Amino acid sequence: MFSAAFASGKAVARSKQATFALLALITACASPRASVEVAASAQLRVVSYNIRHGRGMDDRVDLERTAAVLRALDPDIIGLQEVDSAVERSGRIDEAALLGRRLGLHHAFGSFFDYQGGRYGMAILSRFPVRQANAIRLPDGNEPRIALAVTVDHPRYGELLVVNVHFDWVADDAFRYSQAERLAAVLDTVSLPYVLLGDFNDTPGSRTLDLFQQRAREADKPAERRFTFSSTDPKKEIDFVFAAPAASWVADTVRVIDERMASDHRPVLAVLRLR
Repeated sequence: MFSAAFASGKAVARSKQATFALLALITACASPRASVEVAASAQLRVVSYNIRHGRGMDDRVDLERTAAVLRALDPDIIGLQEVDSAVERSGRIDEAALLGRRLGLHHAFGSFFDYQGGRYGMAILSRFPVRQANAIRLPDGNEPRIALAVTVDHPRYGELLVVNVHFDWVADDAFRYSQAERLAAVLDTVSLPYVLLGDFNDTPGSRTLDLFQQRAREADKPAERRFTFSSTDPKKEIDFVFAAPAASWVADTVRVIDERMASDHRPVLAVLRLR
């Protein structure tokens, strides 16, 4: 089981037994519409989407539009990056809670830092009940960063760990790689099957991606449509889905969704099975 005792960065480096505690800046709860009774499907529909706090390419913040994009993908698990909670620029909306209600999913939010009277960070939405929500503090880079980890109860597979990331974006990869190394050290202590997804802000062939390709199965995108950024002129592949243990997972389908308005990223859908 993924433990909830927090360890410092030094302890992570020293010990393979390091575990992590729930931070105060995590919120997790069920949507009123989310049902505990869910079908025990063999397939797990996973989406990663950097939503740019709901600000589309028309410069309008429209969470209903974001919800519509996600609803069409019929996801079981969603990792969202660039999520606001009570921030002025997005109308003081608790975006994770609103999207959870609109989609009928449980939600968890983790904060990077305070911003414009609220908090800015990331979220995970889940069709399945959330048992724990944990912040894994990553080394600070251009901005403070966490990885958001939740344990969910899948009716067929039991406990699964879902980890959402948004690594540093600056061109020099030193911050980004340091954050990836910290997370990789944590994942090396995990005994549960896990799904790792998010905006890695790095491309195939980078040392950041190589860390996770060594540890997990990448949900490979079709060569003809693998670019996820930008949504209007896609030339970079920086959003990914991984699953571990690598030998235990199969990716039935992986798609980059041709959505050009709701955000500056395109969502990634992976349909996975745990063998």
